Amino acid sequence: MHLRLLVAASLLALSTQAGATSFVVTTDWLSDATGSTSDATSSSTDDDEKIVRAAKDDAASFVASQGQIRGVHLEAAVTLIRGKQPQLQASDMQLAEAILAY
Repeated sequence: MHLRLLVAASLLALSTQAGATSFVVTTDWLSDATGSTSDATSSSTDDDEKIVRAAKDDAASFVASQGQIRGVHLEAAVTLIRGKQPQLQASDMQLAEAILAY
């Protein structure tokens, strides 16, 4: 498990698929999508954040496998994010990378 995360982190560091600017924008909207602010108090927001955090291992597998491995937790997080931010123009790989950085 730790090796898988290390490999995923290494691949993320070496990845050239997302530029630095788009990556920052992607992580910014991820915080917006989950309502991750200091004044977040609703249980819905807490549930959203739990869904995204639970997807980290799946996101690592997705990135490390170049999109070949898609876990149920990642699918739930991607569905949640796309539902909350329908205007977002991010690929599944960008979403997975943002979840890893979150």
